[in-house]
Amino acid sequence: MADIQYYGTGRRKTSTARVYLRPGTGNIIVNRREFDSYFPNEALRMIIRQPLRLTDTAGKFDILVNVAGGGTAGQAGALRHGITRALMVFNADLRPALKKAGLVTRDPRQKERKKYGQKGARARFQFSKR
Repeated sequence: MADIQYYGTGRRKTSTARVYLRPGTGNIIVNRREFDSYFPNEALRMIIRQPLRLTDTAGKFDILVNVAGGGTAGQAGALRHGITRALMVFNADLRPALKKAGLVTRDPRQKERKKYGQKGARARFQFSKR
C-alpha cells in the first residue's frame, strides 16, 4: 500500500515540476525543503493548493516535488499543473471539475525574444526625424 504513487509533470514559462502524490497527511516537500520555506509568498501557496481544494483532497496526499527552471511564479504555476495532472492519474472523474476551473490546460505564454537592432522584444529606440 505504501508504494502507491501518482505522477504528473507540470510546466509553466521555463519551469518544469515533477510531482509525486502518495497517500498521506497533506505534507508537501519541494526540492527536499519544507513547502512554506520554499514558497514564502502566501499568494503562490494559494495558487499551488487550488487543485487540492477544488477536489477535496487537501489532507489525503503527501506531495513530493522536484521543480527546476524559471522563477518562483513560474515554478508555482508548474507545480499547480503537475498536481492537477497527478490528480487526474489518481482519479479520472476529477477531470471535468479541474477543466472547468482552467487547471488542466498548460499556460502557453512564454517570454518573447529580444529582436536584433532594437531595445527589447517590442520596445524600440526613440525615433528622431532630425
